[in-house]
Order: sequence, then structure tokens, then C-alpha cells
Amino acid sequence: MRCVIVVPTYNEAASVGALLDRLADARSAASDASIDVLVVDDSSPDGTGDVVRGHAAYGSWVRLLTRSSKDGLGAAYRAGFAAALDAGYEVVLQMDADGSHPATEIPAMIELLRGQDVVVGSRYVAGGVTENWPLARRLLSWGANVYARRVLGLRTRDATSGFRAWRAAALLAAGAVDSAASGYGFQVENTWRAERAGLRVAEHPITFTERTVGDSKMSASVAREAAVLVLRWRIGELAGRGRVQPGAAPAADPDHQRTERLEEAGRA
Repeated sequence: MRCVIVVPTYNEAASVGALLDRLADARSAASDASIDVLVVDDSSPDGTGDVVRGHAAYGSWVRLLTRSSKDGLGAAYRAGFAAALDAGYEVVLQMDADGSHPATEIPAMIELLRGQDVVVGSRYVAGGVTENWPLARRLLSWGANVYARRVLGLRTRDATSGFRAWRAAALLAAGAVDSAASGYGFQVENTWRAERAGLRVAEHPITFTERTVGDSKMSASVAREAAVLVLRWRIGELAGRGRVQPGAAPAADPDHQRTERLEEAGRA
């Protein structure tokens, strides 16, 4: 299978190089899959893009999509998903750049896709754990998942997980590229979309480790925004007599689109 891992970045110069090294090991372990990596960088001022360009695999199995500005996690993922689908990949994975998601689980998640449409790297199923998280962060994550499951009626226990593997057809069926959320609500929205589309969603236990370098992008305001969106989606769904109505995706900015650059070997 042709697979690509989409990694959004903003000021991750201290962590992205080590992540690419770990992904090199995961590629070797996934003997039945051809895996590329697409880093989607929002013009990080700390030189994240330069670190990616300087990696030994850049131009081989590592690509860089540079966006003109920082306008949210969801927007970065949508750009990466669209590029992956345009390139004809059969499997699209998503993961954070900070090292929290275990690259060693990628081969197992890809293998599970042979019988599933979406595989979620889950902290909240048997065998899933978090390491080095402060109590407040644990409570915030746990509470967000309970809230999302109850309001939206989700089966997935880790609806906020950002570590996932998708069949390309599942991304299209869920309408992930047309989603609306820009922050961490993006993960919940696509869980909801996938379940409502009748996709087969499996959870694979992972060990989630708190980042050791860089700064977390999670905050109380981000959590509040996601909570409001979850309630809005449910109200819209009920008003639409069961139809998923997340709202229109943000309008494309022509100037923004012109400054996005997919860099490959031999061209920029």
C-alpha cells in the first residue's frame, strides 16, 4: 500500500528532526507498505522548514508543504489531506510532530486498515496509557472525551486523538477535507463525521508520552472553543433531522493558496 504520514508543524524545529528519524525506523518495519512523510509547516519562524529540508531523507520519502501563515491545526491537516489525495495515496496517517505519538505503532495501525476504514491510536482503550502528563492535563483530556461522546453519541473512546490512519476512500466518505474546525475540535469533528458516515472505526492502544521539548499548543481557550463547536454540531444535527451539518469549511483565500508550496526533489 502507498501510505503517507501528514505531520502539521509550527515552531517544531527542536522535535521534527528526531521524529523523522523515528519514522525512518517505522518505514523499515512496515514491510508491506511504502510510506512517505508530508510535513505541513505554517511558515514557522523558528526554522522548522529548514530542519526538514536538511534531513537526509528530504526529497526522497520526506516532502514539505509550506503554508503562508498559521491559521489552525484543522486548516493545516486539510491542506495535507488534499495534497495526499491528489497524489493518489491509498492510506493517509496523521500524527503530531512533538514525539507524543509512538511511531512504532504505525505498522500495526496500517495492518489493521485491511479490515477497517479508520484506525485511531487510542489512550482510552485497554492497553492505552499516557505518560508524564500532569493531573490537570489528564482531567482535561478525559473530560473532553466524555463530553464529546455523550453530546454527539460517539462510540470512539478517544475522539480527540490526533494519531490516526485512514483509508483514502474513508477520508473522502467522511468529508474530512471539507470539515470546519480549525483547532483541536478538528479531531472530534472527523470522528463524528466518520461514525455518521457508517465507516468502520477501530481503536488501537498506544502509549502517549508528553513532549519533552517545545511548547504544547493546547490551552483552556482551545478546549473551550472545541466544547462550543461540539454543542453547535449536535444542535445543527438535530435541527437537520439527523443529517450531519458541521457548517461550511472556511472560505479559501486565493492569496494564501498561491503561497503554499509543495516542495519535492528537484523542485520547490
